[in-house]
This record gives sequence, C-alpha cells and structure tokens, in this order.
Amino acid sequence: MVIGIIGAMDEEVKGLIDEMDIESKKNKAMMEFNKGTLYGKNVVIVRCGIGKVNAAICTQILCDDYYVDKVINVGIAGGIGMEIYPGDIVIGSDLVQHDMDTSAFGDKIGQIPRLDVFDFKCDEKLVKLCKEACNQLKNHKSFVGRIVSGDQFIGNVEKIKWLNSEFNALACEMEGASIAHAAYLNHVPFVVIRSISDNANNGAHIDYEKFKDIAVQNSNNILRYMLKSM
Repeated sequence: MVIGIIGAMDEEVKGLIDEMDIESKKNKAMMEFNKGTLYGKNVVIVRCGIGKVNAAICTQILCDDYYVDKVINVGIAGGIGMEIYPGDIVIGSDLVQHDMDTSAFGDKIGQIPRLDVFDFKCDEKLVKLCKEACNQLKNHKSFVGRIVSGDQFIGNVEKIKWLNSEFNALACEMEGASIAHAAYLNHVPFVVIRSISDNANNGAHIDYEKFKDIAVQNSNNILRYMLKSM
C-alpha cells in the first residue's frame, strides 16, 4: 500500500518530510515528490502549491506515477461554523468547490457540470481513523463536516456567512475539493484534514507564527496515529 500525503505549503509538510526515511526524490510539474517510509508505511509526501489547479495536478501525478492507494491532504483552513475556533481540527466528511457556478444553466452553485455527484465524499474508514487520532490529542476540539474550496482567499465576513448558509460548511480553503475531485475520478480513497487558523464568522484569530507550530504538531500526531493504525 502506498499513501500519498499532500500539503499546499512547505510548512504544512516539512515536519513530516523531516521524519520520513526518504528513498527517492523526483521533481515534476515544479513539485518535489518524496518517496519513502513514514511510521512504517510506504508514503509519497509532496508540497503541491496553493490553489485548485496545483492540487489537482499533484493528485493526478500521485495516481499516475506512484499508483497511490490512498490520499491524505493536510493543511490550514479558515473556520466557518460558529463553534469552530483556532487550533481546532476539521475532518472533511465531503468537499465542494464553492467557486464553481453554472447556476445560469440551472445548476446548483458548487455543482461540477455533467458530473454525477455534487460533493466528493471522504473515505469513511479514513475519517474514522482520523477522528480516533484526534481523540488522542489534547487542548483542541475536532469536528467532522463539509469543507469548501475555491481559488479565493476569503477575508470578507459576509462571504464567510454565505458559505455557511449556502453549503453548511465548517471550513474553507483553496485545495481540498480539487484533490477530492481528482481522487474521485481515479477511484482513490481520500480524506482532507484541516487545522483552523481563524474564524471571521465568530471573530476568533490566532497569531500565524504561533499557529503554524500548532498545526504542524497536530498534523504529525494525527498522521502518526493513522499510519500506525492502517
């Protein structure tokens, strides 16, 4: 079994890469794919870059070149749900691209035209493993729910409220739904895990430099438990 692990930014995967036993490195599409073992499992860890196109290309390379059996996406997100606070973990139940809009043709906002699903559902077994891992961590809460993605940094409170009312989403970011989309098309189980950095909906913020360390630590601990349990 080979597990693909994706983060959008260097700081989201550096700690994991530092811990793994690297067998090979390969550069493709301006991304470095680190193949080796982590906590006894075969993994490929990669920083995909920011945005949906980068994330989708990365996922397709993992499927085509490394034949990954599962994909885990870790990273940072903004909170949407009123109960979500910085440092909390949101595990995706499903993913939707909030900036896909063909409503002029009668589609629901978020629907990929002519695709047979509206949302991309995370693998139930991976979600369960992730939830169990979160239960082992202290000083934070974890939630399972919808995560929405778009090629937009959402800094507007009204837009955050719209994402909440339109999609009933718990968090928003810029990569997860496209990773989910590519994994769905390739029939590869996946899960998206997000550490929350702020929530404009309830006015909660945290210093980014402080949060970055918390997010990396949480991601490492969650993945350590998940990989050992697989």
